[in-house]
Amino acid sequence: MGIPRSLNSLLVFLAKWEHLTEELWAMKLGLRLLQERAAVGSFWWPYIGNLPETFSLPIFFSGEDIKNIQYAPLIHQVNKRCRFLLEFEQAAKLILESLALKDHPFGGQDVSSSSLGWAMASVSSRAFRLHGEILPDGKHSDTPMLLPLIDMCNHSFHPNARIVQEQDASNPNMLVKVVAEKGIEQNAPVMLNYGFLSNDLFLLDYGFVIPSNPYDLLELKYDGALLDAVSMAAGVSSPSFSSPAQWQQEILCQLNLFGNGADLKVTLGGTGLVDGRLIAALRVLLTSSETAVRKYDLKTLMSLSDEAPLGVSVETTALRTVVALCVVALEHFPTKIMQDESILKGTVPSSMELAIQFRMQKKLLIIDVMRKLTQRIKRMTEEKSVTQV
Repeated sequence: MGIPRSLNSLLVFLAKWEHLTEELWAMKLGLRLLQERAAVGSFWWPYIGNLPETFSLPIFFSGEDIKNIQYAPLIHQVNKRCRFLLEFEQAAKLILESLALKDHPFGGQDVSSSSLGWAMASVSSRAFRLHGEILPDGKHSDTPMLLPLIDMCNHSFHPNARIVQEQDASNPNMLVKVVAEKGIEQNAPVMLNYGFLSNDLFLLDYGFVIPSNPYDLLELKYDGALLDAVSMAAGVSSPSFSSPAQWQQEILCQLNLFGNGADLKVTLGGTGLVDGRLIAALRVLLTSSETAVRKYDLKTLMSLSDEAPLGVSVETTALRTVVALCVVALEHFPTKIMQDESILKGTVPSSMELAIQFRMQKKLLIIDVMRKLTQRIKRMTEEKSVTQV
């Protein structure tokens, strides 16, 4: 589906929200979907008529179920998308009411936040990003496309098929097809990998949660005062967390964790276990020797390898601080895992079930990070004891 000229005024106005990257691409294609849904005899009607009438995305959750998520970063994203839909509804109505019927992109039909939400949900949950035109730097642009039939394939991190794009010089049209990666038994589902995404994105864009998702992340804010507090709770004391020395400030600036415009969002979980910027900052702040730190580049300081670049003592102290951060993060959830499991054993609405599944997976992620870091601390401590003997 391309974007026709009759939508230009709406698309120009969309530029106002240029900071909402994900919402914009979904809304652009969503507007095209709404136009085809309103068009009499649209070529796309058989496809559109089979799209779901409702979606399980958080933008359609009740206020209570949004609260049930219990995870501030995702709640923020949900609220941001809801505000965008309400604001764009008002903007769209102002633009459309001045158009003659023949110029109206939706055949005179009203555009509400509900219809805009349906269109955006249809796109975010079903569209694929395919290679588009070649950019000046030689890379391909990503073009979101709705692919009938192909978008019926479900997700798996271990897919049995993949999407293939083909195009030759004699044919300007792109051929898109699904190719089996292995033998697929009769009646078995065809599975594609939607991407190595966190549960935040799976729930926001697709309306489901992956249990034990190896790519799930916990988002935290880097905060020196918080680190001071958790270090005391962990039996670690470092005056550098909230008042780093000048040389430590310089390295924190290089990590973009200090100074104006710093990006204070750090993560736990995923394939890296601990955000590289966070572990590097802790190592630097727990070391009094500038000379020892300057021996290593940022890449080495940010790597959670089996080696401890600044020594076992600094490494275990840094890891204990991360474990203490995990404890604080876990305590921020109003409910315990056992309570979540008990609720899910009963009959609950699907939106509430998704919210509880999501928050429970975040708690399990935190516990898994704590377990792995504790094992690493124990192993390093034992190895140090053996070496000293």
